[in-house]
Amino acid sequence: MKITSQFDSGNIEVISATDPADIRLAIRKDNQSDFYQWFHFRLNTPHIEAHTIKITNVNGSAYPDGWKDYQAVASYDRENWFRVDTEYNGKELVITHYPEAESIYFAYFAPYSYEQHLDLLQQAHLHDRCQLVELGDTLDGRDMSLLVIGEPAEGKRNIWITARQHPGETMAEWFVEGLLDRLLDDEDAVARSLLDEAVFYVVPNMNPDGSVRGHLRTNAIGVNLNREWQTPSMEKSPEVYLVREKMMQVGVDMYLDVHGDENIPYNFLAGSEGVPCFDERMSALEQSFRAALLTASPEFQNEHGYEVDAPGKANLTVASNWVAEQFNCLAFTLEMPFKDNDKLPDELYGWSDVRSMKFGRDSLTAILAVAGSLR
Repeated sequence: MKITSQFDSGNIEVISATDPADIRLAIRKDNQSDFYQWFHFRLNTPHIEAHTIKITNVNGSAYPDGWKDYQAVASYDRENWFRVDTEYNGKELVITHYPEAESIYFAYFAPYSYEQHLDLLQQAHLHDRCQLVELGDTLDGRDMSLLVIGEPAEGKRNIWITARQHPGETMAEWFVEGLLDRLLDDEDAVARSLLDEAVFYVVPNMNPDGSVRGHLRTNAIGVNLNREWQTPSMEKSPEVYLVREKMMQVGVDMYLDVHGDENIPYNFLAGSEGVPCFDERMSALEQSFRAALLTASPEFQNEHGYEVDAPGKANLTVASNWVAEQFNCLAFTLEMPFKDNDKLPDELYGWSDVRSMKFGRDSLTAILAVAGSLR
């Protein structure tokens, strides 16, 4: 029996793996950081029996409440990810599964590999409406890639989508894949209407280094990128610095920063009510977009989410707050669950890669509903 995580986005440390009934593991911390929660590993076993896998250090993880009612995902082919029996006992995460093949992968959520990321960029930029722009390099020397969809022209809105500032939140890049698939569909009326009046600037992965390293929340040197937006630097946070420079160059009329939430089992939006420039116009735009997304997707809801910031008290180091204040525009953090969407539960798959993609597609209908009012 062997357990390994020596692959793209892999993360696990083996404590003992000799008895199928008592496999003991631990999650490795992000480099130069105390954050940890993401795991991704492969089990190779000759044993035809139930396996009990105990991840022993989850009570000290970044979001221990996130393990309550959580079910791990598993896959035999790395394409179809399904939920497996999982229990959190307050100290350990206990995964119980009877493998149907000698090799099986387990993960915190359906992974989105760097190879998939490169494929997504390549396939998108082959479309004649799409341009691939390399903004610069990350600390590990990877490309910071931007997709520009549509023809810039006077009067067109500039709509920005960024995803996966926190690399373990892989549902964010699945969301972007669904959004891009629809946006680049020449026969889709919503996409064609949007590109008549807007240009999309899409960063599918804001944190490629952390993604490959198997991090939950930080870049190569342990920096949380979503706390860098006021004063980014090429030394600590080139990912934010490079994207922010491009934003300053072209402008922003609407911004969605796509994330995943460990604790809350719903899809929801966090607005920018606490930024100093927030006014009646921005409030009306927020309400319009929320209403449009409710209509566009039954996966969305407005009852559950984060507490609203008090006026003038927003944290401007956070991407959506900084963008809202800098450009006086509509800006949201969009959150999806690691668990299930309790509004529409699915016992076998929970919230999934496929549902994230469909939610991304549906979001374009809501963007179209407000695009004409962004200026």
